[in-house]
Amino acid sequence: MQLRRIPVSLLATVGAVASLCVVGVADATAAPAGVTGTVSTAGPDRAWDVRAWITGTDSSPVRSAGVARTDRAGRFTLRPTSQPGGNEAFYVTATPVGQPNSSFTTLAAISPTLPGRLTVNELTTVATGYGMAQFVDGPRISGRAPGVRNAASMAGNLADPSSGRIGSTLASAPNGAQTSTQAAFISLTDALAACTSSADGCAALRSATTTPLSGRPSNMVEAMANMAKSPEHNPAGVFGVALRRPARAGGLPVPPAAWTLALRFDGGGGLLAGPGNFVIGDGGDIWVNANYEYNADPRTPVCGSKYLFRFGPDGKLRGGRPMTGGGLSGAGYGITRDRSGSIWVANFGFAAPEPGCPADRQPPHNSMSKFSPQGEALSPAQGFTQGAMDWPQGMTTDRTGSIWTANCGSDSLTVYPDSDPSRARNIKVGVKQPFHLVDNGRALFVSGVESSSIAMLDLSGRPIRTPITGPHVDNPLGLATDVRGNVWIANSGVITMPCPDRPSGTGSFGSVSALDPTGKTLVGPLRGGGITIPWGITTDGDGNVWVGNFAGKRVSKFCGANASACPPGKRTGDAISPDVTGYFFDGLARSTGIIVDPAGNVWTTNNWKEVPLQTNPGGLHIVALVGAAAPVPVR
Repeated sequence: MQLRRIPVSLLATVGAVASLCVVGVADATAAPAGVTGTVSTAGPDRAWDVRAWITGTDSSPVRSAGVARTDRAGRFTLRPTSQPGGNEAFYVTATPVGQPNSSFTTLAAISPTLPGRLTVNELTTVATGYGMAQFVDGPRISGRAPGVRNAASMAGNLADPSSGRIGSTLASAPNGAQTSTQAAFISLTDALAACTSSADGCAALRSATTTPLSGRPSNMVEAMANMAKSPEHNPAGVFGVALRRPARAGGLPVPPAAWTLALRFDGGGGLLAGPGNFVIGDGGDIWVNANYEYNADPRTPVCGSKYLFRFGPDGKLRGGRPMTGGGLSGAGYGITRDRSGSIWVANFGFAAPEPGCPADRQPPHNSMSKFSPQGEALSPAQGFTQGAMDWPQGMTTDRTGSIWTANCGSDSLTVYPDSDPSRARNIKVGVKQPFHLVDNGRALFVSGVESSSIAMLDLSGRPIRTPITGPHVDNPLGLATDVRGNVWIANSGVITMPCPDRPSGTGSFGSVSALDPTGKTLVGPLRGGGITIPWGITTDGDGNVWVGNFAGKRVSKFCGANASACPPGKRTGDAISPDVTGYFFDGLARSTGIIVDPAGNVWTTNNWKEVPLQTNPGGLHIVALVGAAAPVPVR
């Protein structure tokens, strides 16, 4: 779903285009404090017009919140005339004074709180463009809670709005020198420095960031937003602009495969191991289950994870600790959110074999856990065991509020009607080793790994037709639906599950396919976009398709059923990410789950290490591609 655009009134007349300094503030009634700051660029000293605005709700238009003019050294004091409520955002623009056609050279900065001091420069402008990419459209800003506020908090990870330096999240482990994102970020700031230094640099930047999807940018913030939304576009061209004015050391030595900016999060380290899959909770929080106990040494055998993780929209672990209890036991791909906002987890029971994980700690493979929206365990200590669960994997909440999980150990499904374990039923599904299931609004679709088939059932569990097979169904794992009721399939081509027996795989690199709402083939098998053993799959707010790959360190993107939301010339099923590399990120390992949040970030897992020793194969991060996808509201 495309979020409604909210015009930024008066920007055309004041020459301040949609550059953002976004701030979530809890108390809208307190007297606004003054903000002192500096506009500092690689270009010559000059005066700047600084303007403040408030946006973030559908009920009121963007409103002015103050103006200031810097001296020629860039210093200013801004006294906001109002401040945002808890669901709004505060942003500023800085545009050169008295220069013709200066609106393109608009800078911005963002902060998760109203800062006492603000530095506006190329770094904060790149952070704004990427963090707010899905809410920037020329001289307009669109957005509603919680997306705008959440996007602001994520952007603060890229650049510190007080100092104007690289943000601590980007600068430190598990990011920093451990991945290429910091170097890519510096190169993008150099591309902006080319513009703040010369008119020719601005022309080159504008040309390089004009994309088929978004068109010609009207300002530098939009130029960066264009690249966040179309990172595959012209990587060498943008890199060439960066070489015009390498104002900062540490940029990329060669052009990237795509201009994605990806950040890794580990909850502070020492806790997360084998993140499996996601669900988005109230307010846009990122809930993640996990396979294993943490141990830094991959040679040390480990038992199953007893944790459930709740990350804020900025990637920081809520409360500094994960949740435990409720029977959590080595969860796999199964996690879902019910209609009351509670989180359910299927306990597959990952663990090293005996004696690595002792016999008395081997998981039972037979339960679900439930947690309140606040993180309180609502299931008993052994979990809910009703319904004859057997190595449960994927989960879904259907349109009536019933909770389902796929039992890959017994070729069955367990359902809790109306989320009530006391009414549990076990249903034979008609496929071998069922892995995941989704409700497309008219039927349940269930992937069968060993049988390479898809079952279609009504909500009572009765088959609607014989299982779907063919070249477009090949060791299927994750499933996803779009708003039209189409079902997208991640065909791993090779993955086999120990549920408990391991079948033989077909040995391909996998593909993506789609079924229409009736189960007929829509497209596929699709093998472009950098697909390499696809596992997780999801759709964004425009209906485009994102895939987490279990090999190759990349995420893939395909044009969805609404081709009008794709780059011109793309049709449903066409690859948008590069065919050879996908959206490559050297900080990825083996990915499983993937999801898009209300701020437009694409989240995926580092589920297993690239060379996984079976005693302790768990990967150690979740990864966000900042601002890359059309936002998905919390459902």
